[in-house]
Amino acid sequence: MTKGERTHTAILNQATALASQVGLTGLSIGALAQTLDLSKSGLFAHFQSKEALQIEVLDHAAARFSETVLRPALAQPRGVPRMQALFDGWIAWVRDEALPGGCVFVAASAELDDQPGPVRDRLVALQQSWVAVIATSFRKGIESGLFSADVHPEQFAQDMVGVLLSLHFHSRLLNDAGAEARARRAFAALLDGAKP
Repeated sequence: MTKGERTHTAILNQATALASQVGLTGLSIGALAQTLDLSKSGLFAHFQSKEALQIEVLDHAAARFSETVLRPALAQPRGVPRMQALFDGWIAWVRDEALPGGCVFVAASAELDDQPGPVRDRLVALQQSWVAVIATSFRKGIESGLFSADVHPEQFAQDMVGVLLSLHFHSRLLNDAGAEARARRAFAALLDGAKP
């Protein structure tokens, strides 16, 4: 990795952390330059526009998510172990010290749900990919006889994401200490209901 690539990665790490706190729309080249003690013109040379910065932050976060959540989970055996690893991995993701404001994707989803444009389009594609990983993992469990064929994979994925989003809301916004325990019970019930 060249010095320029290392600098670019360091900038994206900081930008992702900042976006977890102020959101993608609150992220600007000026604010990031101030945080990094860099010149705006030097930072502008890396990204060219606020929109390009926002998209790169999403892609950077997605690459980290893939490495820290998806790859380890998909290495687990099909069925309950893999689904549990996806669930546990997401919880670890939102608690990562590199994301002081929580999940960048959750924050961006609230910000951009009604804001058309390339940044929203990229976010939608990334979130569709995450839901598809859950549904595909569940489908493979059905094919292996580990889950009931009566449970629709997309329904399971939506329900699982619902539990995770509820956990984020209750733990981060409401600061509810019992949120994770309830989320784990809800997910255990979801898995239990999927047994063949």
